[in-house]
Amino acid sequence: MSDPTNSRKLEHIRVIENDVHVDRQKRHFDSILLRHRALPELNIASVDPSTTFMGKDLSFPLLISSMTGGEDETVQLINKNLAIAAEASGVAMGVGSQRVMFTHPDAQKSFELREYAPNSLLFANIGGVQLNEGFSIDECKQAVEVLGADALYFHLNPLQEAVQPEGDTNFAKLIEKIGLVVKALDVPVILKEVGSGFSDADARLALDHGIKFIDVAGSGGTSWSRIEHHRQEEDHDLGVVFQDWGIPTPVSLKLLSPFKDELSVIASGGIRTGIDMVKSVVLGASLAGMASPFLKPAMESPEKVIEVIDRIKREFVTAMFLMGISRVEELYLNDELIIDF
Repeated sequence: MSDPTNSRKLEHIRVIENDVHVDRQKRHFDSILLRHRALPELNIASVDPSTTFMGKDLSFPLLISSMTGGEDETVQLINKNLAIAAEASGVAMGVGSQRVMFTHPDAQKSFELREYAPNSLLFANIGGVQLNEGFSIDECKQAVEVLGADALYFHLNPLQEAVQPEGDTNFAKLIEKIGLVVKALDVPVILKEVGSGFSDADARLALDHGIKFIDVAGSGGTSWSRIEHHRQEEDHDLGVVFQDWGIPTPVSLKLLSPFKDELSVIASGGIRTGIDMVKSVVLGASLAGMASPFLKPAMESPEKVIEVIDRIKREFVTAMFLMGISRVEELYLNDELIIDF
Protein backbone atom coordinates (compact mmCIF):
# COMPACT_ATOMS: atom_id res chain seq x y z
CA MET A 1 0.00 0.00 0.00
CA SER A 2 1.34 3.46 -0.91
CA ASP A 3 2.14 5.92 1.84
CA PRO A 4 -0.75 8.45 2.10
CA THR A 5 1.31 10.96 4.08
CA ASN A 6 1.67 13.54 1.31
CA SER A 7 -2.01 13.68 0.32
CA ARG A 8 -2.98 13.70 4.00
CA LYS A 9 -1.23 17.06 4.43
CA LEU A 10 -3.54 18.71 1.92
CA GLU A 11 -6.58 16.93 3.34
CA HIS A 12 -5.78 18.38 6.76
CA ILE A 13 -5.58 21.91 5.35
CA ARG A 14 -8.88 21.54 3.50
CA VAL A 15 -10.64 20.26 6.63
CA ILE A 16 -9.34 23.20 8.65
CA GLU A 17 -10.60 25.58 5.96
CA ASN A 18 -14.05 24.02 5.77
CA ASP A 19 -14.89 23.16 9.39
CA VAL A 20 -14.81 26.12 11.78
CA HIS A 21 -15.40 23.77 14.72
CA VAL A 22 -11.95 22.22 14.27
CA ASP A 23 -10.77 25.16 16.37
CA ARG A 24 -12.51 24.27 19.60
CA GLN A 25 -12.18 27.84 20.94
CA LYS A 26 -12.38 26.70 24.53
CA ARG A 27 -10.47 29.82 25.61
CA HIS A 28 -9.18 28.19 28.80
CA PHE A 29 -6.89 31.18 29.40
CA ASP A 30 -9.90 33.50 29.82
CA SER A 31 -10.49 32.28 33.37
CA ILE A 32 -7.06 33.55 34.43
CA LEU A 33 -7.19 37.16 35.67
CA LEU A 34 -4.02 39.22 35.45
CA ARG A 35 -3.31 42.00 37.95
CA HIS A 36 -4.05 45.29 36.22
CA ARG A 37 -2.19 48.42 37.32
CA ALA A 38 -3.98 51.76 37.05
CA LEU A 39 -0.56 53.21 37.86
CA PRO A 40 1.87 51.04 35.87
CA GLU A 41 4.63 53.54 36.64
CA LEU A 42 6.40 53.12 33.31
CA ASN A 43 6.32 54.37 29.75
CA ILE A 44 5.02 51.80 27.27
CA ALA A 45 7.99 52.72 25.07
CA SER A 46 10.29 51.25 27.73
CA VAL A 47 8.62 47.81 27.64
CA ASP A 48 11.09 45.30 26.20
CA PRO A 49 9.38 42.07 25.06
CA SER A 50 12.55 40.42 23.76
CA THR A 51 13.81 37.11 25.07
CA THR A 52 16.42 34.42 24.42
CA PHE A 53 15.79 30.73 23.85
CA MET A 54 18.35 28.07 23.01
CA GLY A 55 20.93 30.81 22.68
CA LYS A 56 19.02 32.78 20.03
CA ASP A 57 17.52 36.23 20.49
CA LEU A 58 13.81 36.66 19.75
CA SER A 59 11.86 39.91 19.43
CA PHE A 60 9.24 38.41 21.74
CA PRO A 61 8.53 34.83 22.90
CA LEU A 62 6.44 33.74 19.90
CA LEU A 63 6.75 30.40 18.12
CA ILE A 64 5.01 29.83 14.80
CA SER A 65 3.95 26.29 15.64
CA SER A 66 4.28 23.26 13.38
CA MET A 67 1.75 23.09 10.56
CA THR A 68 2.63 21.32 7.36
CA GLY A 69 5.11 20.14 4.72
CA GLY A 70 5.00 18.13 1.51
CA GLU A 71 5.53 18.22 -2.24
CA ASP A 72 2.39 20.18 -3.15
CA GLU A 73 3.01 23.78 -4.22
CA THR A 74 0.48 25.14 -1.71
CA VAL A 75 2.25 23.46 1.19
CA GLN A 76 5.65 24.63 0.01
CA LEU A 77 4.39 28.20 -0.33
CA ILE A 78 2.96 28.14 3.19
CA ASN A 79 6.28 27.08 4.73
CA LYS A 80 8.29 29.54 2.64
CA ASN A 81 6.04 32.46 3.62
CA LEU A 82 6.14 31.47 7.28
CA ALA A 83 9.95 31.24 7.24
CA ILE A 84 10.35 34.65 5.60
CA ALA A 85 7.97 36.18 8.13
CA ALA A 86 9.71 34.50 11.07
CA GLU A 87 13.05 35.92 9.96
CA ALA A 88 11.67 39.42 9.38
CA SER A 89 9.87 39.45 12.73
CA GLY A 90 12.51 37.77 14.87
CA VAL A 91 10.36 34.87 16.06
CA ALA A 92 10.80 31.09 16.17
CA MET A 93 9.24 28.55 13.81
CA GLY A 94 8.60 24.81 13.79
CA VAL A 95 7.80 22.80 10.67
CA GLY A 96 5.21 20.08 10.22
CA SER A 97 6.07 16.39 10.27
CA GLN A 98 9.03 15.59 8.01
CA ARG A 99 8.06 11.96 7.64
CA VAL A 100 6.68 12.80 4.20
CA MET A 101 10.10 13.61 2.76
CA PHE A 102 11.27 10.03 3.29
CA THR A 103 8.51 8.63 1.07
CA HIS A 104 8.11 11.59 -1.31
CA PRO A 105 11.58 13.02 -2.05
CA ASP A 106 10.16 16.15 -3.71
CA ALA A 107 8.63 17.07 -0.35
CA GLN A 108 12.09 17.84 0.99
CA LYS A 109 11.95 21.23 -0.70
CA SER A 110 9.19 22.34 1.69
CA PHE A 111 11.61 21.89 4.58
CA GLU A 112 14.65 23.58 3.02
CA LEU A 113 13.93 26.86 4.76
CA ARG A 114 17.23 28.02 6.21
CA GLU A 115 17.92 30.19 3.15
CA TYR A 116 14.74 32.15 3.95
CA ALA A 117 15.40 32.31 7.68
CA PRO A 118 19.19 32.39 8.15
CA ASN A 119 19.05 33.67 11.72
CA SER A 120 15.77 32.24 12.97
CA LEU A 121 15.23 29.61 15.64
CA LEU A 122 13.96 26.61 13.63
CA PHE A 123 12.61 23.28 14.90
CA ALA A 124 12.64 20.10 12.80
CA ASN A 125 9.85 17.59 13.37
CA ILE A 126 9.47 13.80 13.37
CA GLY A 127 6.61 11.77 14.80
CA GLY A 128 7.90 10.02 17.89
CA VAL A 129 5.95 6.85 17.11
CA GLN A 130 7.96 6.49 13.89
CA LEU A 131 10.84 5.21 16.03
CA ASN A 132 8.66 2.12 16.53
CA GLU A 133 7.92 1.96 12.80
CA GLY A 134 11.43 1.73 11.37
CA PHE A 135 12.87 5.23 11.80
CA SER A 136 16.31 5.51 13.38
CA ILE A 137 18.85 8.16 14.31
CA ASP A 138 19.67 8.48 10.59
CA GLU A 139 16.23 9.85 9.71
CA CYS A 140 16.35 12.16 12.72
CA LYS A 141 19.71 13.57 11.66
CA GLN A 142 18.49 14.03 8.10
CA ALA A 143 15.42 15.93 9.28
CA VAL A 144 17.65 18.28 11.25
CA GLU A 145 20.14 18.71 8.41
CA VAL A 146 17.54 19.47 5.72
CA LEU A 147 16.03 22.28 7.78
CA GLY A 148 19.30 23.41 9.31
CA ALA A 149 17.39 23.09 12.57
CA ASP A 150 18.34 24.27 16.03
CA ALA A 151 16.36 21.46 17.68
CA LEU A 152 14.21 18.43 16.84
CA TYR A 153 10.59 18.06 17.80
CA PHE A 154 9.36 14.55 18.49
CA HIS A 155 5.63 15.09 18.21
CA LEU A 156 3.51 12.74 20.29
CA ASN A 157 -0.03 12.23 19.03
CA PRO A 158 -1.53 9.02 20.44
CA LEU A 159 -5.09 10.35 20.12
CA GLN A 160 -4.65 11.43 16.51
CA GLU A 161 -3.07 8.10 15.59
CA ALA A 162 -5.86 6.19 17.34
CA VAL A 163 -8.50 8.03 15.32
CA GLN A 164 -6.59 8.22 12.02
CA PRO A 165 -7.64 5.58 9.46
CA GLU A 166 -4.00 4.65 8.80
CA GLY A 167 -2.73 5.53 12.27
CA ASP A 168 0.40 4.11 13.91
CA THR A 169 -0.58 3.22 17.47
CA ASN A 170 2.40 1.28 18.84
CA PHE A 171 3.68 3.66 21.52
CA ALA A 172 5.19 0.83 23.60
CA LYS A 173 8.58 1.64 25.19
CA LEU A 174 8.83 4.71 22.98
CA ILE A 175 10.56 6.89 25.55
CA GLU A 176 13.54 4.52 25.64
CA LYS A 177 14.11 4.96 21.91
CA ILE A 178 13.68 8.72 22.16
CA GLY A 179 16.26 8.73 24.95
CA LEU A 180 18.78 7.03 22.65
CA VAL A 181 18.23 9.72 20.02
CA VAL A 182 18.76 12.42 22.64
CA LYS A 183 22.20 10.97 23.35
CA ALA A 184 23.14 10.64 19.67
CA LEU A 185 21.85 13.94 18.29
CA ASP A 186 23.90 17.15 18.21
CA VAL A 187 20.87 19.40 18.81
CA PRO A 188 18.30 19.38 21.62
CA VAL A 189 15.18 17.23 21.47
CA ILE A 190 11.78 18.70 22.32
CA LEU A 191 8.79 16.52 23.12
CA LYS A 192 5.59 18.00 21.70
CA GLU A 193 1.98 16.94 22.02
CA VAL A 194 -0.45 17.93 19.26
CA GLY A 195 -3.45 19.07 21.26
CA SER A 196 -3.94 16.85 24.31
CA GLY A 197 -1.35 18.21 26.75
CA PHE A 198 1.37 16.83 29.03
CA SER A 199 0.96 15.52 32.55
CA ASP A 200 3.47 15.63 35.38
CA ALA A 201 4.01 11.88 34.86
CA ASP A 202 5.04 12.61 31.26
CA ALA A 203 7.48 15.26 32.46
CA ARG A 204 9.10 12.89 34.94
CA LEU A 205 9.48 10.21 32.27
CA ALA A 206 11.02 12.73 29.88
CA LEU A 207 13.53 13.95 32.45
CA ASP A 208 14.49 10.39 33.32
CA HIS A 209 15.55 9.94 29.68
CA GLY A 210 17.55 13.12 29.26
CA ILE A 211 14.89 15.39 27.73
CA LYS A 212 14.99 19.00 28.91
CA PHE A 213 12.39 20.61 26.63
CA ILE A 214 8.61 20.03 26.38
CA ASP A 215 5.92 21.73 24.28
CA VAL A 216 2.73 20.97 26.19
CA ALA A 217 0.36 21.63 23.22
CA GLY A 218 -2.71 21.24 25.39
CA SER A 219 -6.38 21.00 24.52
CA GLY A 220 -8.55 23.98 23.72
CA GLY A 221 -7.45 24.94 20.22
CA THR A 222 -7.22 22.90 17.02
CA SER A 223 -8.58 19.38 17.47
CA TRP A 224 -6.68 16.85 15.36
CA SER A 225 -9.15 14.24 16.55
CA ARG A 226 -11.95 16.16 14.84
CA ILE A 227 -9.80 16.71 11.74
CA GLU A 228 -9.19 12.97 11.41
CA HIS A 229 -12.92 12.36 11.87
CA HIS A 230 -13.46 13.99 8.48
CA ARG A 231 -11.08 11.52 6.89
CA GLN A 232 -12.93 8.46 8.16
CA GLU A 233 -14.57 6.14 5.66
CA GLU A 234 -16.17 4.09 8.42
CA ASP A 235 -19.45 5.25 9.90
CA HIS A 236 -18.45 6.10 13.46
CA ASP A 237 -17.90 9.26 15.52
CA LEU A 238 -14.74 8.34 17.44
CA GLY A 239 -12.96 11.55 16.37
CA VAL A 240 -15.88 13.71 17.47
CA VAL A 241 -16.33 11.90 20.79
CA PHE A 242 -12.66 12.64 21.60
CA GLN A 243 -12.47 16.09 20.02
CA ASP A 244 -12.05 17.81 23.40
CA TRP A 245 -9.98 15.10 25.07
CA GLY A 246 -6.89 16.11 26.97
CA ILE A 247 -5.39 18.53 29.46
CA PRO A 248 -6.03 22.24 28.81
CA THR A 249 -2.84 24.18 28.18
CA PRO A 250 -2.97 26.31 31.38
CA VAL A 251 -3.53 23.18 33.48
CA SER A 252 -0.66 21.40 31.78
CA LEU A 253 1.62 24.36 32.49
CA LYS A 254 0.66 24.23 36.17
CA LEU A 255 1.34 20.48 36.30
CA LEU A 256 4.83 21.04 34.90
CA SER A 257 5.71 24.05 37.07
CA PRO A 258 7.32 21.90 39.82
CA PHE A 259 9.96 20.93 37.23
CA LYS A 260 10.94 24.55 36.50
CA ASP A 261 14.57 23.99 37.48
CA GLU A 262 14.92 20.99 35.17
CA LEU A 263 12.64 21.68 32.19
CA SER A 264 12.17 24.46 29.68
CA VAL A 265 8.51 24.54 28.66
CA ILE A 266 6.81 25.82 25.52
CA ALA A 267 3.09 26.58 25.68
CA SER A 268 0.82 25.91 22.72
CA GLY A 269 -2.74 24.78 22.23
CA GLY A 270 -5.56 27.32 22.19
CA ILE A 271 -3.28 30.36 22.40
CA ARG A 272 -4.80 33.05 20.20
CA THR A 273 -3.72 36.47 21.52
CA GLY A 274 -0.81 38.30 23.04
CA ILE A 275 -2.68 38.26 26.34
CA ASP A 276 -2.78 34.44 26.21
CA MET A 277 0.97 34.52 25.57
CA VAL A 278 1.58 36.68 28.63
CA LYS A 279 -0.51 34.34 30.76
CA SER A 280 1.52 31.39 29.42
CA VAL A 281 4.78 32.99 30.48
CA VAL A 282 3.36 33.81 33.91
CA LEU A 283 2.44 30.11 34.22
CA GLY A 284 5.97 28.99 33.33
CA ALA A 285 6.37 28.96 29.55
CA SER A 286 9.52 30.24 27.88
CA LEU A 287 7.84 30.43 24.47
CA ALA A 288 4.22 30.47 23.34
CA GLY A 289 3.23 28.81 20.08
CA MET A 290 0.40 29.46 17.65
CA ALA A 291 -0.44 27.82 14.33
CA SER A 292 -4.08 28.41 13.37
CA PRO A 293 -3.88 32.23 13.18
CA PHE A 294 -1.08 31.99 10.60
CA LEU A 295 -2.43 29.38 8.19
CA LYS A 296 -4.65 31.55 6.01
CA PRO A 297 -2.21 34.51 5.91
CA ALA A 298 0.60 32.12 4.94
CA MET A 299 -1.38 31.08 1.88
CA GLU A 300 -1.27 34.71 0.74
CA SER A 301 2.14 36.25 1.48
CA PRO A 302 4.87 36.77 4.07
CA GLU A 303 3.56 40.31 4.56
CA LYS A 304 0.16 39.00 5.67
CA VAL A 305 1.86 36.73 8.21
CA ILE A 306 3.95 39.64 9.47
CA GLU A 307 0.78 41.68 9.97
CA VAL A 308 -0.59 38.99 12.29
CA ILE A 309 2.71 38.74 14.17
CA ASP A 310 2.82 42.52 14.63
CA ARG A 311 -0.73 42.52 16.00
CA ILE A 312 0.07 39.76 18.50
CA LYS A 313 3.28 41.52 19.55
CA ARG A 314 1.39 44.75 20.20
CA GLU A 315 -1.10 42.82 22.36
CA PHE A 316 1.79 41.21 24.25
CA VAL A 317 3.52 44.55 24.90
CA THR A 318 0.25 46.24 25.90
CA ALA A 319 -0.52 43.53 28.44
CA MET A 320 2.97 43.88 29.93
CA PHE A 321 2.52 47.66 30.16
CA LEU A 322 -0.87 47.34 31.87
CA MET A 323 0.71 45.20 34.59
CA GLY A 324 3.66 47.52 35.07
CA ILE A 325 6.10 44.93 33.70
CA SER A 326 9.00 46.09 31.54
CA ARG A 327 10.91 42.80 30.96
CA VAL A 328 9.77 39.29 30.01
CA GLU A 329 11.81 37.71 32.80
CA GLU A 330 9.63 39.61 35.30
CA LEU A 331 6.62 37.66 34.01
CA TYR A 332 8.06 34.18 34.36
CA LEU A 333 6.28 32.16 37.09
CA ASN A 334 5.31 35.38 38.85
CA ASP A 335 2.30 34.27 40.89
CA GLU A 336 1.75 37.83 42.14
CA LEU A 337 0.53 38.77 38.66
CA ILE A 338 -2.48 36.42 38.90
CA ILE A 339 -5.58 37.43 40.86
CA ASP A 340 -7.42 34.74 42.78
CA PHE A 341 -11.06 35.42 43.50
